[in-house]
Amino acid sequence: MKKINLLTKNSIQKKYLNKNLVKKLSKSSQKIFKEVENEINNPKKVLNILNKEFELNFKVKQIQKFKKYKTVVLIGMGGSILGAEAIYKFLEPKIKKKFYFFNNLEPKEIITFKKEENLNKILFIIISKSGNTIETISNLLSLKILKKKSKNIILISEKKNNLLFDISKKFNLFYVEHKNFIGGRFAVLSEVGLIPSYLMGLNIFKLRANIRKFLKGKNKSFLKDSSIKLSSLLNAKRINNLIFINYSQRFEKFLFWNQQLIAESLGKKGKGFLPVISSAPKDHHSLLQLYLDGPRDKLFYIFSVEEKIEEKIKIKKILNTNKYLHNKTLNNIKMAQKDALIKTFSKNKIPFREFKIKSSNEEVLGELFSYFILETIIVGKLIKTNPFDQPAVEQVKLYTKKLLS
Repeated sequence: MKKINLLTKNSIQKKYLNKNLVKKLSKSSQKIFKEVENEINNPKKVLNILNKEFELNFKVKQIQKFKKYKTVVLIGMGGSILGAEAIYKFLEPKIKKKFYFFNNLEPKEIITFKKEENLNKILFIIISKSGNTIETISNLLSLKILKKKSKNIILISEKKNNLLFDISKKFNLFYVEHKNFIGGRFAVLSEVGLIPSYLMGLNIFKLRANIRKFLKGKNKSFLKDSSIKLSSLLNAKRINNLIFINYSQRFEKFLFWNQQLIAESLGKKGKGFLPVISSAPKDHHSLLQLYLDGPRDKLFYIFSVEEKIEEKIKIKKILNTNKYLHNKTLNNIKMAQKDALIKTFSKNKIPFREFKIKSSNEEVLGELFSYFILETIIVGKLIKTNPFDQPAVEQVKLYTKKLLS
């Protein structure tokens, strides 16, 4: 029997859902799931990324020469870098190299890095779908690493007239094309996430091994049920906030990736969820009172990972009190707090979802990426919102360029 490494659960009470709307959405979902299958098989659609035959714009042998670098710097913004960060953090115990992620404009960070590191011995991967992302280009130019035929730079962007593509030609640098029909937040299972993953020493084919898991059997039923319920909540506008309660550091960067995916894909035309990341059990001592006794406008997502390599607490040698801690690991204690929260949510009829990892590896991480990509796109289609664009963001970019001109 195949081991199940990802356990999922929904507990969204009927009182939060509109019965007639759920029925209507359920009927619509049949057509949308067929649409999704068709888009997975269409090589010019975003969802083709979940096709086992998805064609990558690089060959492994082309990037083998970069494996010699022990330190790697990724420069990018949003979906261009969040996926790779999520992979690194989730699988960090397996990774023997040091990775840095420049995903903001932090002048002191750049200055310090230039002073403390030998830039000639570092591999730089610069990613921007448009090739013109102002923060990415600014960080690249601030590092002053561009030289003719530099052997320690990889550029990834659309193959058209843009700054990164022009730089690759001018300096004769190693370049990989970013598919123009895949937005950054959906690109983690393409070149954008897989090239960094390969250079981390991970198995990129295992990352893509189970990407269709949630389109079959019970897993498909869970995806369908979840998508319908989330769409009903969005249309009713009763639940406004998604609170990601995180009981494992492994999930930290994944949740930032998921935050962008949901906010940017569904936050349109007056609708949308605000995804908020909450660290547990730390936030039990600051935000839990509000979560349990504040406005019922939140849906909680609970994320955890079973960690087994830990020393047990030996309380008997020190004190006779608090014996319940004896022979427990820190993870035992954390999981007890998580289970206690779930019991409290259930008793108080507070809606929640649970995502529990039994074993951390490439396959299960690929399952997580593919699940949330599918769910978000399906919800967008069910609420008749285009999940692939972000029109409101463009206005800020235009104003920024005007102010700098």
